[in-house]
Amino acid sequence: MEKSRTFTISTKRNIAVVAGGYSSEVVISLKSAQGIYSFLDKEKYNVYIVVITQEQWYVQLNDGEKTEINKGDFGFRKGSKNVKFDFAYITIHGTPGENGILQGYLELLNVPYSSCGVLPAALTFNKYFCIQYLKSFGVETAKSVYLRRGEKKKPEEIVAALGLPLFVKPNDSGSSFGTTKVKSIEQLQPAIALAFEEGKEVIIESFIPGTEVTCGCYKIKEREIVFPVTEVVSKNDFFDFDAKYNPASVEEITPARISKKLTEEVQSLTSKIYDRIAAKGIIRIDYIISPDGKVRMLEVNTTPGMTITSFIPQQVKAAGLDMKDILTEIIENEINNR
Repeated sequence: MEKSRTFTISTKRNIAVVAGGYSSEVVISLKSAQGIYSFLDKEKYNVYIVVITQEQWYVQLNDGEKTEINKGDFGFRKGSKNVKFDFAYITIHGTPGENGILQGYLELLNVPYSSCGVLPAALTFNKYFCIQYLKSFGVETAKSVYLRRGEKKKPEEIVAALGLPLFVKPNDSGSSFGTTKVKSIEQLQPAIALAFEEGKEVIIESFIPGTEVTCGCYKIKEREIVFPVTEVVSKNDFFDFDAKYNPASVEEITPARISKKLTEEVQSLTSKIYDRIAAKGIIRIDYIISPDGKVRMLEVNTTPGMTITSFIPQQVKAAGLDMKDILTEIIENEINNR
């Protein structure tokens, strides 16, 4: 008599790659979403790109159609079925995906997601507050001045405190939108006005000459990985928007051409900052190494760019690792350890 056989029906998890946003960085976010989509394991997951704008939230279907996201449960209708997401991979650079707002929404719905929680996201999105927090733990940074919209400071006071040249940046934006390297006091006020076009707060930082490097890291329950360090050599006056997204304007060298001692220092500091801010998923931290060998932190990125040519995929490749495996680890770790 033939024995009966048992068949197991496996159900793929539904993964939302969440892109878009409300800032000038939307175009970069959409490129990162395409990168993450290409990396994710399609045999293991049903992957959808979800676009969030101020006008609408929608999911892109494989047939080119778009369908509205139900904000009540972060799901959508596909034919006669209601699809709910098991996980959200956030790749919005800027509000609402990088500053904690989207994380709070997903927490309310109990949807696991890729990046750090509400408080760490809000902290790291605010460059000035993040710098002040980490300085209290001994992290070296540039000198800075903070301005809210409507607040006035005399250019002479700012230059006296920070010197020239200096950098003026939106405090709550990224990708170098609205960032100016100011070389004379006459350029300062126009630079501040430009930065305020991107947000409600501005940070002004002293210029530090040296070698710019960046380092990524992720940690899960079973292990932690700190990636190789990348050296950034901009052919422009600084690492501006053009240098970040135009390969002809920058040289990105992984591993960085720095000593083993400095490499280990940057990697160790990256791991410590990861823990200090209670990060999750993949983060990337930017630094400047001054000629005297001092390492100063520039910025923490909790939703770093993930196009095929972005820093993180470069560092993953240099480490001999696979992006598909890493993203699977992050997703499964978050789902299984909530």
